[in-house]
Amino acid sequence: MSTTISPNPISQDAINKALWGACDTFRGTVSADTYKDFILTMLFLKYISDVWQDHYDKYQQEHGDEPELIVEMMKNERFVLPEGSSFYTLYEKRHEPGNGERIDQALHALEEANGTKLRDASKSVFQDISFNTDKLGEEKQKNTILRHLLEDFAKDELNLRPSRVGSLDVIGNAYEYLIKHFAAGGGQKAGEFYTPPEVSDLIAELLDPQEGDTISDPACGSGSLLMKCGRKIKARFNSKKYALYGQEAIGSTWSLAKMNMFLHGEDNHKIEWGDTIRNPKLLDKNGGLMHFDIVTANPPFSLDKWGHDEADHDKYGRFRRGIPPKTKGDYAFILHMIETMKPASSSKLGGRMGVVVPHGVLFRGSSEGKIRTKLIEENLLDAVIGLPEKLFYGTGIPAAILIFRKNRLSREGGNPGVLFIDASRECKAGKNQNLLTPENIEKIVTTYKARKSVDKYAYLASFEEIQENDFNLNIPRYVDTFEEEEEIDLMAVRKDREELKAQLAELETEMDGYLKELGYGS
Repeated sequence: MSTTISPNPISQDAINKALWGACDTFRGTVSADTYKDFILTMLFLKYISDVWQDHYDKYQQEHGDEPELIVEMMKNERFVLPEGSSFYTLYEKRHEPGNGERIDQALHALEEANGTKLRDASKSVFQDISFNTDKLGEEKQKNTILRHLLEDFAKDELNLRPSRVGSLDVIGNAYEYLIKHFAAGGGQKAGEFYTPPEVSDLIAELLDPQEGDTISDPACGSGSLLMKCGRKIKARFNSKKYALYGQEAIGSTWSLAKMNMFLHGEDNHKIEWGDTIRNPKLLDKNGGLMHFDIVTANPPFSLDKWGHDEADHDKYGRFRRGIPPKTKGDYAFILHMIETMKPASSSKLGGRMGVVVPHGVLFRGSSEGKIRTKLIEENLLDAVIGLPEKLFYGTGIPAAILIFRKNRLSREGGNPGVLFIDASRECKAGKNQNLLTPENIEKIVTTYKARKSVDKYAYLASFEEIQENDFNLNIPRYVDTFEEEEEIDLMAVRKDREELKAQLAELETEMDGYLKELGYGS
């Protein structure tokens, strides 16, 4: 099918507004947590349909008299679009009954035609997404809602042909825009699939991705943190020589990550579905855990029922330093990530790791205290960075970033200590959400790289000092942010008071004069 192309390029802002406007089709009918999957999936379908049609029209102009050649050329497209599965086919039939069933059939055909791109060994991207669901109401109401949705995406603002938008990033950015806005209104569930871009940017800067790196996130959500690391390499080295690996336990979020990767043009990725602690899927050819140059994650805070009962018999040896508490899985993720860092000898900078944690990880005792002690004694912990509160969706509590490295040696060959940074006041305050500014990020990164104490902000603690503190990493033990109150000059205050009393007496006299002139005086 051929469609009319607008000759005018469109801005990122216009695409974002049109997409957010399409959400009005669902508002008041279903919750945002439900309709986000419909909106994001329709964006994916619309984009690949527009790319397909754009390329088909181009080939037709060039080889119109050779239809067999065009068919063969279209088989080499990044995504194959089977007959009947295009957005435009669905749009043309929007007034007919059965919109939900037709959309589901189109998505199924798309999966079948594209093999492993839209599935892993046990799950397909659209498996948990059905447009033919009673969540949209009875058949007549459902058909009307989906007709409106198709009409929203057929608007000129959402003509996503490459010949018009010019860049894959425009579409990827639109996808990220939607995910961010859904996260902002998603309450507790938001943290399951989204790390704020500023936090991702900070972690990527701290981990310093290099060309050729393998990068892993064992709790990857929608994949934003992984892709931020990849984009750092593209920006610095003008290279796409890197590989992204992720695992995500929640099926619908895994689907978001897969679509997000393709919409950002990240073809060199492997995103697995499954529980990282109970069933790690990123394994080498011998069945052991894969090792990566960079390991990073924003795992669920203090996860209950993380797999404690199976940990004692973990065949990968991840819990040899101790088994985390049954109701707090923070160290389960940390220990898994530690085991997947490359040894220093097999990586240019050595394996390095950045993980977001709640502050309790820094000081809680019992089994967590023992694990923390061993990690420090093994010279793995590089830095502890305290972040402001209200940065993350779904929780207002402040968090910290822990940086671990495999090649930590001082110039003398010993333990170089641990750098503590208190960046808890480094943010732009908002009503419901605080924001790390570029200046905040630069200050943190510059301080981390300099690795020196900064008054009221950072402190490089020796191993002995941490040992004296019983391996408690609570940041105020090391970074003194106390501001002494300015000494009050009582004589100056008394002088100011006397001057104010004299001015008041003059005003009283002046006022009495005005009142007498008006006939109110005695």
